Amino acid sequence: MKVPIDYNDASLGEFDIAVLRYRDPNQHDRIGSLVVNPGGPGVSGIEYALDAEFLLNPEILERYDIVGFDPRGVGQSTAIQCLNASEQDALLSSDPKPDNDAEFAQSITETQSYIDECVAKVPHLAHFSTRDAAHDMELLRQSLGDAKLNYIGFSYGTYLGTLYAQEFPQKVGRFVLDGAINPSISMEQQSLVQAIGFDKALSNFVDDCFQNKDCPLPSDATPQFFIDLFSKVSDQPLTTTEKSSGQTRQVTEGLVVTGTAAALYDDASGWPLLRTAITQALLGDGTGFARLADGYSGRKNDGTYKDNQNDANIIINCLDWQEYRDNKGIRLASAKFAKAAPVFGPYVAFTGITCNILNRAINRTMITSDQNTAQIRNTATPVLIIGTTQDPATPYAWAKALATYIKGSRLITLRGEGHTGYGRGSACTDNAVDTYLTTGVIPAQNMTCTQ
Repeated sequence: MKVPIDYNDASLGEFDIAVLRYRDPNQHDRIGSLVVNPGGPGVSGIEYALDAEFLLNPEILERYDIVGFDPRGVGQSTAIQCLNASEQDALLSSDPKPDNDAEFAQSITETQSYIDECVAKVPHLAHFSTRDAAHDMELLRQSLGDAKLNYIGFSYGTYLGTLYAQEFPQKVGRFVLDGAINPSISMEQQSLVQAIGFDKALSNFVDDCFQNKDCPLPSDATPQFFIDLFSKVSDQPLTTTEKSSGQTRQVTEGLVVTGTAAALYDDASGWPLLRTAITQALLGDGTGFARLADGYSGRKNDGTYKDNQNDANIIINCLDWQEYRDNKGIRLASAKFAKAAPVFGPYVAFTGITCNILNRAINRTMITSDQNTAQIRNTATPVLIIGTTQDPATPYAWAKALATYIKGSRLITLRGEGHTGYGRGSACTDNAVDTYLTTGVIPAQNMTCTQ
């Protein structure tokens, strides 16, 4: 699909948007298309649609064409590609937490170099925002021939869906927003709440670990164990052996922090992997943490990356959530982050520096207020929102906020651990979603489910 680079200036040309449609061979009583977005920003909707038969329940597949697209900047669409594989390795392994003036200055230098690479390699860098992608999704609806857009979005996909509902409320069909993002908070608030959420999930992991025979934590361990582990790895990185080359690879503080966070997305699959990674790390072996971090970043066994999701994530986030603090203000706020979330707060605190430098690079004026404050009141179809109470990446408070933000919506509260709710073991949640998508009947009131 071809879309305008700039919806206000057709002279800039067009971006390519890759689209894939999956149609179940057993389809009957077709309702229309169901557009899907798995999150990110930077994750491929094409890949999600390819796996539709494993991710969506049969009654959905039999009634809808499942349509995935890679948003502008992502995957097989016109892509944001700043770094090659070795440069990507260096970025992800770099020091994620400046502890003194010299490290802070180094962080700014490295970030400036990264943005310079993006500006040099990616034309029209200012035109990859999610609001632009929402307009692309409206063109997709028109191309599919559906009177309204039926949509299920996870995590970042809820933000894409929210912006679509803002721009095209009368075209909203059956909408499911799972793992909701609050569209009306600042970048600082978003980062702080996420850090608190990951710290809480880590505390829950520690408590659960003691119930397992393979728990490697000392009997008196608290989340302070991870602060000490990260600090130790900062001074002396772990190592692992690359299968493709047989060479030793350093597993740095940045990779261990990323690997730990990645494991907290899913208690069923991630927590056992984290226990294994800790067991190995205590012996100096970084294999487990490297696998967790690589799985999160899309790094393959041969050292290449499956797509451009890391570059896309950074740039699109900065275009969506403009940073209103200067770098000095960001550094001053790091103490607040460390107090509120002692484990992850000091790492999350500095993410706004990249956006500051990007703002200058594309000559964008720094904003002084939040960008999404007007409630959505008039969607053609009521929206179904899902929030998981112990979700570390999109905290439950955001789902409650989005349910208030979109008037007439319904909220499913899933009591449980992990990121997002649909397809994660709650028949109550899945049945409510499937009924809504197949019949259009939304729960009469907000409801609570358990895993």
